[in-house]
Amino acid sequence: MDTLGQIREFSKRLGFDLLGIIPVQPSQQTEQLDQWLKAGMAGEMEWIHRGQDKREDPRKVLPQAKTIIMVGVNYYNREIPKELLNDPSRGIIAKYAWFDDYHDIVKGRLEKYVEKISLALGKSINSKVYVDTGPFLEREFASKAGLGFIGNNTNLINYKTGSYVFLGEILLDTELDSFTNKVIGSCGTCQSCMDNCPTSALVNKKKLDARRCISYLTIELKKEIPEELRPLMSNRIYGCDICQEVCPWNSKAKNTSLTEFDIKEDLVAPSLIDLAKLTKEEFNIKFKNSPIKRTKYRGFMRNVAVALGNWASKEALTSVEKLIENQEDLVSSHAIWAKKQILL
Repeated sequence: MDTLGQIREFSKRLGFDLLGIIPVQPSQQTEQLDQWLKAGMAGEMEWIHRGQDKREDPRKVLPQAKTIIMVGVNYYNREIPKELLNDPSRGIIAKYAWFDDYHDIVKGRLEKYVEKISLALGKSINSKVYVDTGPFLEREFASKAGLGFIGNNTNLINYKTGSYVFLGEILLDTELDSFTNKVIGSCGTCQSCMDNCPTSALVNKKKLDARRCISYLTIELKKEIPEELRPLMSNRIYGCDICQEVCPWNSKAKNTSLTEFDIKEDLVAPSLIDLAKLTKEEFNIKFKNSPIKRTKYRGFMRNVAVALGNWASKEALTSVEKLIENQEDLVSSHAIWAKKQILL
């Protein structure tokens, strides 16, 4: 088996569903990124601004880079039953957070991949590995590498796996033969994601105003959630999958093959009343290895308070009053708002 054949085989063994290998090259989307940032659509995500210059060219990350390897990993398991999804007493968590932190899982596999490639080449190689964490326009390069097309919801979509895919990338200082797949499919005239986004965050095709996105509001935003957006969040307490749930390309999504993505059942539509009881210590233990830890206790309980307010049931009143007493001002202020919604 030739070297490229070995590299492809290693990819399959490591559980990567999609693979593309292309020469390193500058981004062609820096102008759009600059306009998006100047329009303020990144909200408080200052890390995007800080890494803007490096996003112009991967060689600003790894100067000796010659090759980009892009991988995609399917993480889909199942849909939430409608009776739970639409139950206002339940908190809805994005599918990617139903198991341990994907950053660690995929990065670990990418690092093993680098080791195997080094063995196949018979030499040590310099590399840089990212999983949604570095100054790298991964969806652009994933599309260039043939992993899929960019949908109107701004996600990468593959005609076989849909959009429930984690992307990972390796920058190598070694030239490899290119390997790409023909990109099949498009959104056509479909605008389901745009029509169904409750906060109208998808302001145009392939253009997201993060400041209105429920994922941003529940994870990236560290301050008060704008009051006018709170009712639109319904019972989403961490992330949002709505633009993926309504996407026709995900109607035939197949279950992941990786056991690391086995679902933690207590994270599938948990009771808001139960979540409201969590102390800071209990939160830290429960979400120690979870991406949910990114919100920290104050952010997560803020989100729970908003969802309780949107439930607007007297059953939630005791939980809300408990949150009003929370030592975190961010939590108590949102709980006060929630109580007003219940007592309207």
